[in-house]
Amino acid sequence: MLKASTQAASAPGWAARLGLSPRFHAFCARVPLLRHIARAEGRALFDIVSGFVQSQALLALVELRLLHRLTDGPLPTGDLSAFARVPVERMAVLMQAGAALRLVKRRGGLWHLTTRGAAFLTVPGLEAMVRHHPVLYRDLSDPVAFFRGETQPELAGFWPYVFGAGGAADPALAERYSALMADSQGLVAEDTLRVVDLSDVTRLMDVGGGTGAFLAAVGAEYPALAMTLFDLPAVVPAATARFAAAGMAGRVGIVAGSFRDDALPAGADAISLVRVLYDHADATVAALLRSVHAALPAGGRLIVSEPMSGGVRPDPATDVYFSVYTLAMQTGRTRSAAEISSMMAAAGFENIAIHRGFRPFVTSVLTARKGV
Repeated sequence: MLKASTQAASAPGWAARLGLSPRFHAFCARVPLLRHIARAEGRALFDIVSGFVQSQALLALVELRLLHRLTDGPLPTGDLSAFARVPVERMAVLMQAGAALRLVKRRGGLWHLTTRGAAFLTVPGLEAMVRHHPVLYRDLSDPVAFFRGETQPELAGFWPYVFGAGGAADPALAERYSALMADSQGLVAEDTLRVVDLSDVTRLMDVGGGTGAFLAAVGAEYPALAMTLFDLPAVVPAATARFAAAGMAGRVGIVAGSFRDDALPAGADAISLVRVLYDHADATVAALLRSVHAALPAGGRLIVSEPMSGGVRPDPATDVYFSVYTLAMQTGRTRSAAEISSMMAAAGFENIAIHRGFRPFVTSVLTARKGV
């Protein structure tokens, strides 16, 4: 009886059983409404299969600066070929791929930049992310070995700061990390401020805030808000320069330290952790949340903003891209809002609220308060 129950529990559901039936697929192809559904499902499956080739075509367009070249106006294939030093027949294939991705379009024998292509160039961080992807792609060249944990990912070497303060003592490494992160922080700040009202905050401390891109955006939105940046010593010079250029030097206090080793300074009635938790292991995150709780006054607020797993409703952006990326880093983990909420509660926080992001692939937000 137990064996029968186990087999029943492990058997595919009725929808999956239909999907496994060649006869059902043949039937769908003959029925107009079902034919449309079957075609859409087939296209979705092929998009998954071809996804890597699409991303590599995009990388070629970026590295060859073809989208940038078209910002000056439409050009024929031959001109783009000469510009990029790519044979004409191969350039034609690449541009046709770009048109399929709706980044460019061909009209009157000329290639034009589309609205999507223009947006790609102007959305902060997208181009930098694409140019950074070859590191991740090399790590995934043998995906079976990668998921078995039999490889040493190159990406882990790109971000050694997450293993402890020692790795981030290298100013060049810190600059490389901070520049890549700062490129996307504008979007993160925009989406965070859509759901978080800081009008009642006196001082906001951003922990792990790098060169201060998030605080600079917040400061522009809230001109009266005092701010503190807490991060490793290696990022202080660039952060100082950023706040001076933004005219915020007098509003922002910069405290150098490692949240792994040092207590967080008191004095802020709100603390933000922006794209910090998913860089770190559970034990590190739990300790950080306890430190934040200790640093806040009664009633103080915690703001966590980062891409989050869909949990029981998996999301392709976060549960494929970010989850695999953090796995390659070998230290972090993309958590669901429910998981982070539980960790917040364990650290003593109350009134925990989940704010699904306007663009979950950019960020989602959790807020909480320290009890009075």
